[in-house]
Amino acid sequence: VFDSVAEAQKRTGANASILFVPPAGAADAIMEAADAGIEVIVCITEGIPVHDMIRATAFVRKRGAVLVGPNCPGLISPGQTKVGIMPSDIHLPGRIGVVSRSGTLTYEAVDQLTRNGFGQSTCIGIGGDPIIGQTFTDILKRFDADPDTDAVVLIGEIGGTAEQEAAEYVRDHSRKPVFGFIAGRTAPQGRRMGHAGAIVSGRSETSEEKSAYLAACGIICVDALAAIGDTVRRTLS
Repeated sequence: VFDSVAEAQKRTGANASILFVPPAGAADAIMEAADAGIEVIVCITEGIPVHDMIRATAFVRKRGAVLVGPNCPGLISPGQTKVGIMPSDIHLPGRIGVVSRSGTLTYEAVDQLTRNGFGQSTCIGIGGDPIIGQTFTDILKRFDADPDTDAVVLIGEIGGTAEQEAAEYVRDHSRKPVFGFIAGRTAPQGRRMGHAGAIVSGRSETSEEKSAYLAACGIICVDALAAIGDTVRRTLS
């Protein structure tokens, strides 16, 4: 037990930190970790005030650290390391990358991949809050550069335009097949569904419109989460 993150980093050489700090103090905990030289910061906490996260994300970028979350399950490279809260027993080492705004839907997709014999290289939950450290596009760039990843499963949600921006990256730059699913098909406009960032404020933010845009950009989309495993198997085999 250490009195500060800086002391812990100095004495152990730690390069990653996972935070469960309650919302009121989470932004300060993120910044303390970045200031101590932690390279990868995973924040599980949900409901951090938006103004706090604006300040914290700017601080993290200035320090050159990578923030995953908040409001996320973390990340795992099966058989190598886990910095998160996902059930590791459903994962299988392999070559499919998974990136998602939803923790629970990530677990479902991973379980389907594993049951179909497709292991995962790395699975990352980027978080469902309005302000997060890593976007879909950030992670897709990393998967593109990863020699251990052959294809990617992307699980998005209603609300915002992060999925559309990711689709444009796939269309213009990606060299690997990407499979996509957008949750929230029955969500009414203007009502938050689950995550703070999952609220439809315009037509382009609905599940149908996002799915259509992803498909137009070359992403292989499925209409039901339960179809991910079979679709990956049929396409890649």
